[in-house]
Amino acid sequence: MDLEYLLSMDLAAILLVPVVVVVTAAVIFLHSLVLKFLSTATVRNKVVVITDALTGLGKECAKLFHEGGARVILCGKTCEKLEGFADNLTSAADPKLTFPPKLVLVDFGDMNSMPDVIAETLECYGCVDVLILNSSLKVKAPVQSTSLKMDKLVMDNNYFGPITLAKGFLPSMMSRRTGHVILINSIQGKLAMPFRATYAASKHAVQAFFDCLRAEVQEYGISVSTVNHTFIISPPPGEKTKKSIWSIFSKQKVMGITPAEAANEILKILNSKKREVVMAHSLPKMAIYARSLFPNVFFAVMAAGVNNAAGVNNIAALADSEEL
Repeated sequence: MDLEYLLSMDLAAILLVPVVVVVTAAVIFLHSLVLKFLSTATVRNKVVVITDALTGLGKECAKLFHEGGARVILCGKTCEKLEGFADNLTSAADPKLTFPPKLVLVDFGDMNSMPDVIAETLECYGCVDVLILNSSLKVKAPVQSTSLKMDKLVMDNNYFGPITLAKGFLPSMMSRRTGHVILINSIQGKLAMPFRATYAASKHAVQAFFDCLRAEVQEYGISVSTVNHTFIISPPPGEKTKKSIWSIFSKQKVMGITPAEAANEILKILNSKKREVVMAHSLPKMAIYARSLFPNVFFAVMAAGVNNAAGVNNIAALADSEEL
């Protein structure tokens, strides 16, 4: 009798496990849907500026915010490509629920054009509610092989350009006592990798700028958020990302994050007002802590990696920001 009772208890426990798993997955899935709905409601009718809107991440953000009813202003270097992308967004959305995207040409390589860019952007709707700074220019080379001209170009695109736009829109945000600035930065804003000195320097600089800005503008009701990711991966052409309850458990971020994942995280940030988000798997996060807690060990590992060609490639794979 006792044996039969124990067997029945074991069977009940075995059957309970998949039930608990399914219920947990359903709760997490529904929670993510509710958060997405609330975040989408947050952007409705908001004026959202997206720089480098023609990149993978820029396009995903534009699509997400446009469908959510935001007044999207798309920024990029090529007029024809911007117009084509805007047409695609408009044709794929309900015109009764969305606004036609506005287009502004922006080239951070031409800093003299920034005053005109700021004025033209403000003329679109008279204000900016959300500024998403997505631009990035990479360079990979030894320090002695990188020219000063390249150093300046990278700094213009990764530092001076973004901060100039932010400064240009700040007076409007401060007078209205509202606004949200989101910097899409790299994990190299927190970690410096060999052979990426100029890139890492620009990312550290822009990270520090917006960390300081966050404290300065808090009293005006302006939020500043930074997103530090490892690298962006895109699925092969024609391949669609499958979404289901089970995707909560099956996501693999070892090779980076997709543009859709990053865009959804940015949408959540607008609702949560989270100040800093690190989108990376465990190894880069451990490296960030090691850099702070055990700097000598971290420096030794970096030096060993430089002396080992395979090590250099592995380090680069963790730190690079691929095509956005």
